[in-house]
Amino acid sequence: MAVSYNGLWKLLIDKNMKKVDMMNQVGISSSTVAKMTNGELVSMKVLERICEKLDCDFGDIVHYEKETKDGGQ
Repeated sequence: MAVSYNGLWKLLIDKNMKKVDMMNQVGISSSTVAKMTNGELVSMKVLERICEKLDCDFGDIVHYEKETKDGGQ
């Protein structure tokens, strides 16, 4: 997985929100949240709406994780 949304999940915890609360507030579908939960890519427009509603920046919610090959550093 190259994309991590762990920052978003931590932000939701800090704001005492559940994923469904975010879905309702931001106006995104459960399938979009499922993609994010599985580390799949979502559109920049979705990330922009999340940042706008949660008063945060892209770097607060998404992180690129370099994939490593087996056995090497």
